[in-house]
Parts: sequence; C-alpha cells; structure tokens
Amino acid sequence: MPADAWTLHSQLRTDTINIGDLPLSQVLIIKDSNYPWLLLVPRRVGVSDITDLNEVEQGQLMTEINRVAVAVKAITKPDKLNIAALGNLVPQLHIHVIGRRTSDAAWPRPVWGAVPPIGYDPVEMDGFKKALRQRIWLD
Repeated sequence: MPADAWTLHSQLRTDTINIGDLPLSQVLIIKDSNYPWLLLVPRRVGVSDITDLNEVEQGQLMTEINRVAVAVKAITKPDKLNIAALGNLVPQLHIHVIGRRTSDAAWPRPVWGAVPPIGYDPVEMDGFKKALRQRIWLD
C-alpha cells in the first residue's frame, strides 16, 4: 500500500490525538477526559467494517485491540472496559476502547453524546500518552 493512499477521516483527525502506529492500526486518544478513550483505525483504504479486512488482518486487529485494551485497563483501572466498532457517523473503520467507571458522567449509558467533552489538561495528556506508549509498544 502506498504511504499516501490511506488517510484518517477528517472527523477522527479533529477529535483525536495520534499516539502511534501498530502494524495494522493507528492508535488515537479521543480528546475527552471524561473517559480513558482510545481508537484503533486500520490503515486500509475503503474499509468500513471488520469484515472488509481479510482473515489475517482481522486476526492482527484482534491482537491490536487486545494490546490496547490491556494497556487501558492496566493504566486506568476501569470498572468495565467497552470495546465497539459502530461507524454510524464516521464510515472509516475504527474501534473504540473505552475505560468506564461506575462514577463516570455517562454510567451506565453509552458515552456518545451523554455529556459535553472535557479537554485534557496538557500535563495529564502527556502523562497518559507516555504511559500508553510505554505499555503498548514496550511490553
């Protein structure tokens, strides 16, 4: 795949901070400190559903989802971990990995549109990115 063939959907670019690439997916943090919320976006052109990936890519995606989910769980210690691929508003395949707490702003409802997003404090974001990078890429 040529390096310039795949691009991140404009809405995802607006809503996220890129923290790095795994073999298949770009890993992003949603700019909402209400929840520890990451996205994995497979770097494949024209893919909107998991079934659009071949079997090898599907397996790689599951490995990457697990790697990110384990990192979120270890770093943030949520009460529950939500993993979802919806894509109703953004057609580009992206997997949500969200740490949920029974005390969070949306509990027990879905996070989408429950409360306005709260931006991260820059120091908090730097610490979160560093912890995630260390856990996802160095473990």
